[in-house]
Amino acid sequence: MREAAFVKQNKDKWLRFENVLVNKTQIAPDQLSSLYIEITDHLSYAQTFYPESKTLDYLNHLATQSHQIIYKTKREPSKRLISFFTSEFPLLMYHYQRQLLIAFITFGLFTAVGAYSAATDGEFVRSILGDGYVNMTLANIEKGDPMAVYKDANELGMFIGITINNIKVAIMAFAYGMLLGIGTLYILMSNAIMLGSFQYFFYEKGLLWESMRTIWIHGTIEISVIIIAGCAGMVLGNGILFPGTYTRLASFKRGMKNGLKIMVSTIPLFVVAGFLEGFVTRHTEMPDWLAITIILLSLGFILFYYVYYPHRLYKKQENLSLQLPKMPANDL
Repeated sequence: MREAAFVKQNKDKWLRFENVLVNKTQIAPDQLSSLYIEITDHLSYAQTFYPESKTLDYLNHLATQSHQIIYKTKREPSKRLISFFTSEFPLLMYHYQRQLLIAFITFGLFTAVGAYSAATDGEFVRSILGDGYVNMTLANIEKGDPMAVYKDANELGMFIGITINNIKVAIMAFAYGMLLGIGTLYILMSNAIMLGSFQYFFYEKGLLWESMRTIWIHGTIEISVIIIAGCAGMVLGNGILFPGTYTRLASFKRGMKNGLKIMVSTIPLFVVAGFLEGFVTRHTEMPDWLAITIILLSLGFILFYYVYYPHRLYKKQENLSLQLPKMPANDL
């Protein structure tokens, strides 16, 4: 890339960062750290391609200033954790809304494919869910308790087993992103087809509502976590495929780091989903209003934390940045 194009592409970001440094604007240390990493990446790029240039001198100056501030404002570990969930991660998630949407659309599309396949092929459900599960569920339906599968195991054992299984699926969805994102799409596709065929199976038996009010008590968070992990896998895959101004290795490391942060955000959700499936879903006698309340609260939290809050926080930060006095552009 020509130096002029490199400067034009990143100049606004550098000047905004310089405003933050010069005016000593209070921002989260983690945000400052992320900006510092980006500046040092640009510095490394300039050292390679534009040695002895004014651009290199300017970026070196920015990196030095930000380094000093970062090491003066390090947070304590406990505050670091709170800051991660309330500030650092939501601001990061804002930049990956497109990947989240793609993961959601992919999952929704193949859920429909699974349902359609089950509707047009009488053996499809058995090929996906297995004869053992289908036969057991048919027996439970005949006994008048179609959701009995959630009552068979001990609560604690089920909680632990389900949580571990959910973690495995999510890790696969993320790690397979290293296969240029194709592996992630496969995990989303296979789980979505399973869900679609599963729901159609109950629809065919006239038990769609009974299954939905029961399964989605835990499934709302469980399925959301798979989609979010798919988003993380796409972030990783994009880091390999689209390095931009970074070297491919640096872009891969950046994608891995950001993808891992997305995965870390789901840790509490694994626990909640496992708890709901182990201790709550089994109570099929609960009134509809209670089941619906749990489902809507779960859905509301996911939409708030992963979609609405990142937008709101980013816009707030952006407005604060725009209120800073404008500085004359440096002679780069």
